[in-house]
Amino acid sequence: MKTNEDAIGNTTVDPDVILTIIRLAALEVPGVCRMASGPAGIDDLVKKFYSEGVKIDVEDHTIYVDLFLVIYRDVDLRSVARKVQEEVSRSIEDLVGMNIGRVDVHIEDIEFRKIETA
Repeated sequence: MKTNEDAIGNTTVDPDVILTIIRLAALEVPGVCRMASGPAGIDDLVKKFYSEGVKIDVEDHTIYVDLFLVIYRDVDLRSVARKVQEEVSRSIEDLVGMNIGRVDVHIEDIEFRKIETA
């Protein structure tokens, strides 16, 4: 006997959607300036699941994330990285319903905030 959920059908999520969710969650954390270009020498196989500072691996319905970030200089790097890990994990679990294996944050650079003059 099929349940009502089985009768409705399946939902699939393209990896590009997952990359976008992760990128947006990371960029919303105060102290994150922008995504970095990522590690040098990413080969074409890895680029399949890499986009704009986010690399994912998916194994057995579990996502493993590497984020490459530029952080503002005037913030606590460790607390910003932890907040990014929390927000990315929450976003994937809430929006996609997949498990998070880990979220590794790679701080590639720091940047000074531009001071606006009146």
